[in-house]
Amino acid sequence: MEFFTISLLNGVSYGLLLFMLSSGLTLIFSMMGVLNFAHASFYMLGAYFAYSITQLVGFWPALVLAPLIVAVLGALFEKYALRRVHKFGHVPELLITFGLSFIILEMVQLVWGTSSVDYRVPAELTGALFNIHGIAFPKYRGFMMLVAVLMLVAIWLLLTRTRIGLVIQAALTHPETVEALGHNVPRVFMLVFGGGAALAGLAGVIGGNAFVTEPGMAATVGSVIFVVVVVGGMGSLAGAFVASLLIGIIQTFAVGVDASLMGALKMVGVEVTSQTFGYALWKLKISQVAPILPYVFLVLILIFRPKGLLGTREG
Repeated sequence: MEFFTISLLNGVSYGLLLFMLSSGLTLIFSMMGVLNFAHASFYMLGAYFAYSITQLVGFWPALVLAPLIVAVLGALFEKYALRRVHKFGHVPELLITFGLSFIILEMVQLVWGTSSVDYRVPAELTGALFNIHGIAFPKYRGFMMLVAVLMLVAIWLLLTRTRIGLVIQAALTHPETVEALGHNVPRVFMLVFGGGAALAGLAGVIGGNAFVTEPGMAATVGSVIFVVVVVGGMGSLAGAFVASLLIGIIQTFAVGVDASLMGALKMVGVEVTSQTFGYALWKLKISQVAPILPYVFLVLILIFRPKGLLGTREG
């Protein structure tokens, strides 16, 4: 029971971190139709900026300043680079964001080096939030969950309860009408892109010290973010939330299970012998195959429900 409870909480906290990352990418795609390949790089920038600001003035100012810096960089990129290729279609957009990811990686290595940096959890958030029969749940994990939930509520209120949110949503489907009403549609898109980058930067501030801040961190989470977006449904914020929690919980439980796939099949009455196809595969432990489970989930979704869990459009 203790294992189940702690694993569930860890899975939810990891899933909420994935949602913090995928929400920005989902917003950018749903509002602008741009699949930003550099989104995970903004996550990395958030972590590195937070590390540097923490060295100067502490973690709490970094929690605010780092996402703002990333937002400004994202908005400038949209205005002076992405906007110029938008008229040429989706392929140039993909290529320019793909190129940006390499530029950011090289700049990070030039400024901060090629090894990990000592970005630590603040002293106020170290230790256990509570214990369940001797198994501690970290205080910082609880903080991650709180920030993610507050972010989710803020996005929902912004998009559904404010004039800005209405203009953003209207600019997606009826840009000419919105422009005729006096709103600057290119500026709206710039703010959306900058806001999406800020959400990735915030995830970097929160996740950089919980895991590790190093140049490979963007590549580590980048593919998982796209899995979340596709599984949830392209452009669906609610779908991204559900998919993030599912993937976070499934992967966390899988990491903690020491049984083999063969043992799991035996529990449901399926016997595996040495003559069974892929016998060596079935001997692997579930914890060993945990990293590929999100991609297995992705393949199944693409086969049986191409539009995603809560998506409205195919692919």
